[in-house]
Amino acid sequence: MEHLREEFRKHGIRKAKLGGFDVDGVLRGKYVSLDKFWGAAESGLGFCDVIFGWDSGDALYDNASVTGWHTGYPDAHATVDLSTYRRIPWEEATAAFLLDFEMPVSPRGVLQKVEQKARAMGFSVKCASEYEFFLFKETPESVRAKGYAGLSPLSPGMFGYSWLRASENAPLVHDLLEKLAAFDVELEGFHTETGPGVYEAAIRYDGLMRAADKAALFKTAVKEICARHGVMPCFMAKWNKELPGCSGHLHESLWTASGESAFLDPRGPRGMSKTLQHFVAGQVALMPAFTALIAPTINSYKRMVRGAWSPTMATWGVDNRTTALRVIPGSPSATRVEYRLAAADMNPYIAMAASVASGLYGIEQELPLPAETEGNGYDAKGEPLPATLREATARLSESKEARDLLGSTFVDHYVRTREWECRQFEGAVTRWELERYFEII
Repeated sequence: MEHLREEFRKHGIRKAKLGGFDVDGVLRGKYVSLDKFWGAAESGLGFCDVIFGWDSGDALYDNASVTGWHTGYPDAHATVDLSTYRRIPWEEATAAFLLDFEMPVSPRGVLQKVEQKARAMGFSVKCASEYEFFLFKETPESVRAKGYAGLSPLSPGMFGYSWLRASENAPLVHDLLEKLAAFDVELEGFHTETGPGVYEAAIRYDGLMRAADKAALFKTAVKEICARHGVMPCFMAKWNKELPGCSGHLHESLWTASGESAFLDPRGPRGMSKTLQHFVAGQVALMPAFTALIAPTINSYKRMVRGAWSPTMATWGVDNRTTALRVIPGSPSATRVEYRLAAADMNPYIAMAASVASGLYGIEQELPLPAETEGNGYDAKGEPLPATLREATARLSESKEARDLLGSTFVDHYVRTREWECRQFEGAVTRWELERYFEII
């Protein structure tokens, strides 16, 4: 604690920002004075548990059991994870910390338990995430005034890997790279993707918890940095049916206690160790039931269609970008699994918890590796993935493995939140309906 006090003095910290992520991956937090912070750092603080009782639009769930009118929305006890200390480069004299909530429905807490499980099995987990996202010359006010139509992209045209487009927007691009690095969210790569104003960011790998923290903080940080340039990012899985979707691929690997790759065996098929084979088998086996954990929104499933660089079946292949799991062989440090089902709208804590836990399940059960998919994954014979959030939620609700691996209370709450999300959509009158029926029917 004294080291942290010295850090505050050294950098002139005058206030702290404390926050935690809800089920939808939204960062909920507040500023506190330094006196308040030091007290919270010592003994924790109370934080209204409504953040687990409402949706991404602050509408209260009518079906939640962990909190609600029946409990009075009390404070949940939260502890400050001092290891998450960061200075916010774009906010003067401000420190940032993440909170852990003493509630079984906290996404960060669920991932911590998965990491503990991996350690008990003799493994450490490394993970990295990639995000694709659209950038617009818009503001929160302008997109609403325009009805989310006729938006101005940062740049026009379809220019994937464009040296030119990134250079034309160098002030923003460089500010993102430099401020994210100063925020301890270092990027290994950053480039344009196919689509107007689309970029892809590859976050540097790290241990499981730090990787999830970085992935979760990345989206909020990008929004805050871009806002200072008059730009608004969008992390929807599929914001426009005419344009490519936005992925959020996860790269995962296991390591032994001695620091060696648990995935590489030069004597194994395609260099895959038995551990890697079982890990992939577990992910393939549980992916259909776990889809709602990876693809959490109504919109997620608009991306999951044939030919859209997103899987539609639970399949795997070696260096195959048309399968749900892409096994990437190579050196000990590079051998890993790319979990390609995830999109940019994922909650990183939940997506990493579900994908890693399913891999560990495969190791525990010594599941046999199914046949590799070669060639076009859309023509494979794998088990189809749920095509809607409603279907995915029903599959998750029936999964005994989900409850065993992630906790019954969490899964029950998560299912209720997704059922609520489905009902909100099913009761909405969409623009498609108006255009189709308003005049002619």
